[in-house]
Amino acid sequence: MTLHTAMIFAAGLGTRLKPFTNNHPKALAPVNGKSLLHHNILYLKSFGISKVVVNVHHFASQIIDEIKKHNSWDIEVVVSDETNEVLETGGGLVKAKDLILPASNFVVMNVDILTNLDIHKMYAMHLQQKAFATLAVTERKTSRYFLFDKAMQLKGWQNIQTNEVKGIETPELIEAQQLIPFAFSGIHIINQEIFNAIKLEGKFSMVDVYLGLMKQKLLLGFNHTGSKFIDVGKPESIIKAEEMFK
Repeated sequence: MTLHTAMIFAAGLGTRLKPFTNNHPKALAPVNGKSLLHHNILYLKSFGISKVVVNVHHFASQIIDEIKKHNSWDIEVVVSDETNEVLETGGGLVKAKDLILPASNFVVMNVDILTNLDIHKMYAMHLQQKAFATLAVTERKTSRYFLFDKAMQLKGWQNIQTNEVKGIETPELIEAQQLIPFAFSGIHIINQEIFNAIKLEGKFSMVDVYLGLMKQKLLLGFNHTGSKFIDVGKPESIIKAEEMFK
């Protein structure tokens, strides 16, 4: 089985990227003369993806114009319109269901990350382990972590700034259960059965979806520490991204 379909989350307001996002969507933030959207469509295409769904909300028309301008991408790019209301990652995925299916497995990624993660390797593990969803993660400092056991099965979530935990009863149990914190990279490979399993409606996050399903479904982490990776969320990170992805 090969991967043919992907979705790029590009509907967010991009508040961390102000002042650029006062007049543009974050998807069009330029890195070495190409938009983040452009970089990531070519990245997905390099792994054999032939169809990309892009959700839009903030300055949606600018993203649509960018897609129309780049017929040279030689890939099918379709828009999931969230102009009326941004639905967050979970709600956005559900809204795009009919554009994603009949893909048996598909890639989802955030538009504001750049990486050279090997999707073929990640997908091979996803299939071998018969995972319901596989989440790309790395060992890096952040404020919010997914928590995994030694088999890299998802067991919880923690915000280390607020000490809030989800999926486990208290922060003390993290050490007791020998759970390992990993930072999410914004890339997932998901089985189409997710659409039957999601019971939430409206605006909601995929984090809440996963935490609600982890006791019934096999949700795995794929550790790609050592790959090139950057979250292009702030103006200063664009400078770093231009050094990493020339």
